[in-house]
Amino acid sequence: MSDRTPPPAADFLAPGAPVDLSNCEREPIHVPGSIQPRGVLLAVTEPDQVVVQVSENLADVFGVPWQQALGRPLTEVLGVVPAGAIARSASAFGDLRERNPVELIIDRDGTPLPVDALLHRVVFGGGATASSAWGSVRSDAPAGDARVSTLVVELEPASGPRPFSFPNTYQAIRGTVAQLDRAATVQELYDITAQAVRALTGFDRVMVYRYDADHNGEVVAEAKAGHLDSFLGLHYPASDIPAQARALYEKNWIRLISDVGYTPARIHPVDHPGTGRPLDLTWSALRSVSPIHVEYLSNMGVQASMSISLLRDGKLWGLIACHHHSGPHAPPYATRAAAEFLGSTLSVRLVDRVSDDEMRRALRARSTLAWLTAATLDEDRTLTDALLGEPDLLQLVPADSVVVSLRGDLGSAGASLSERLIARLARWAATRGEDVVATDCLRDSAPELGAPAGDASGALVVPLPGDQFVLWVRGETVRTVDWGGDPHNKAIAESDGDQVRISPRKSFERWRETVRGRSEPWTPAELADVAQLRTHLLEALYARSRRVQQAAETLQRSMLSEPPRLPDLEIAVRYTPAALESHIGGDWYDVFPQPDGATVFVIGDVVGHDTEAAACMSQLRGLLRGIAYATDDGPAAVLGTLDRAIAGLELDAMATVVVARLEQTPDERARGAARLRWASAGHLPPAVVSADGSERVLRTPRPALLLGVDPAARREDREVPLTAGDTFVLYTDGLVERRRESLDAGVGRLTAALTELHDRPVQQLADRLLDRLVPGRCEDDVALVAVRFTPGG
Repeated sequence: MSDRTPPPAADFLAPGAPVDLSNCEREPIHVPGSIQPRGVLLAVTEPDQVVVQVSENLADVFGVPWQQALGRPLTEVLGVVPAGAIARSASAFGDLRERNPVELIIDRDGTPLPVDALLHRVVFGGGATASSAWGSVRSDAPAGDARVSTLVVELEPASGPRPFSFPNTYQAIRGTVAQLDRAATVQELYDITAQAVRALTGFDRVMVYRYDADHNGEVVAEAKAGHLDSFLGLHYPASDIPAQARALYEKNWIRLISDVGYTPARIHPVDHPGTGRPLDLTWSALRSVSPIHVEYLSNMGVQASMSISLLRDGKLWGLIACHHHSGPHAPPYATRAAAEFLGSTLSVRLVDRVSDDEMRRALRARSTLAWLTAATLDEDRTLTDALLGEPDLLQLVPADSVVVSLRGDLGSAGASLSERLIARLARWAATRGEDVVATDCLRDSAPELGAPAGDASGALVVPLPGDQFVLWVRGETVRTVDWGGDPHNKAIAESDGDQVRISPRKSFERWRETVRGRSEPWTPAELADVAQLRTHLLEALYARSRRVQQAAETLQRSMLSEPPRLPDLEIAVRYTPAALESHIGGDWYDVFPQPDGATVFVIGDVVGHDTEAAACMSQLRGLLRGIAYATDDGPAAVLGTLDRAIAGLELDAMATVVVARLEQTPDERARGAARLRWASAGHLPPAVVSADGSERVLRTPRPALLLGVDPAARREDREVPLTAGDTFVLYTDGLVERRRESLDAGVGRLTAALTELHDRPVQQLADRLLDRLVPGRCEDDVALVAVRFTPGG
């Protein structure tokens, strides 16, 4: 077999090339072509287990020259018993990581050597390389696209307690987990974790490191040896950990550099013989690290380092960073597994805490927005007075000042602003052509305004037709940020012969920066609330030229927008008001995607037919959408939270509702199948018609209470499988209810019509259902949602 020299390190640039840290961002750190020499790496084919790549330090660890290992079966390299143990672990179904380490005893010149074997797979094919920790790899490549699966075996001489399984891992840190459960604040969670990881691993310093929205990091907790200077509170620029390094942290949650001064052990051959591409070491425990990062650590005086990822929704939001200054440090795999478990536990606790805080904020904002919306319907009050009453716009979005100019009426709350500044801010926002205009630094975004930073550093404006507007202003928030070294001196260019080499900064002394001219930033949640407020204001402005009944009907229709276009679904929605001109109802529907890929469908009917019912419908729709979007819990849990919110916020509301959630596992998606999970609060049952015309009415075993009756009412999720061509229908009672006739008879007419019309396009199906079941003008409002599952369509 031939070998080739690895490509030059990515920190060397051609003469004249730009010298900045973007060079680091382009470094292919997942394919370094070498490993750290505390262990060895073997890449073997499957299922015959022939060694096709090997690290050159094989002889240093096991006394076998690497040249003798290439092309030989693993049994001849490691021995029959160790190779058999590796084969059994690799052939079992599930996550290979859950079975790591495979504990081996290898004979080295007659001396038994305990070894921890760490396994993962690399799959080549389709012009891409994918690392996987999983035992079985599903191929979704096109037919005829050859895929090569390689088992990567990393062998570390074992130390520490053995055996050390994941149950034992939990025993080792059970006390710390209990402390995390009792922690009253987020800071306590940080501090407990830092202390526990240091006690477990023996590093000189352990830090909990949190990212901001721009990926700059801050040390929020620290446990250290007494002689070390503190890094607590220091910030580090995003360039210290480039984007591709953050991506690796999101996949492989722990990374150890046991000796910063190590000499990399090259992999031979560099390219995989079956693919001609370098071996992807994304999941490797021994992966060699960037020489720039090694120099960065050396400049800090760090001799060994370990990082543990902290994730939220699969995205990296922080690290547990461990540093050792007194020499190399190599915690055994058992200890690293326990530390990784602690990191995962902290991530879960933090996500729970943040989710709870976000839910409470969302409920408060939805309630305030609902009350403000209801207040705008009172034509005895000006819109300005409605928005600046109780509650007011400063409770929806905290700020130093808020100014409202609607229908010729100008009002404000909070700190006073000059009329000239207000007018200039309004004109500036109107020229932007955006529904919502926001900045936390007017000095940079609109220097021409000359806004005084102390009074107006940040502005949030809702421009409205006719030179109307709503304006929030925040004053300057002067902040001091302590950086670990000057963040503006991110790299140094050094000459190296006729080339230029990037060198990371060498100073990490505390560097204090004073940030001026900026306000507290406007959060994404605040911007979303203001965007929704804008919609309601547009509706209120229109409704002010109509009677109260017409205004309420406008509000109701505004809630019933067209559904989003979603893959694999055909959706038709219909709303038909009752024949009575004075009739204002509380029927509504809603369709929206979830962050986890599911889709939520809602149909509801507020008790009553008047302006109050329409306002109540707006409140419930907003609350339900906010609750459902903030969680991936089932529909029953969403209804339960909404019921408790109605009671806790003292909303005088009762309604029937069905919440349904269309979900797919990866396996279901591959089979073109899905599931509909649903729960009811006293509403009429959904109906399903299959592609062959057979119909089902999805009834609950026992009647469910309406919302607003008992906040402790128990609700249950029901589930029905869906296949290609299945259609389900959600509807309000106006579609099926008739005087002197039972609801069951009306539902029967609906299912009969569905059977007959099942093969019609969904839009046509919805129209024909209305024509057949509600001919002429209907006696009650009708809301209808028809959905057809069309995978691959």
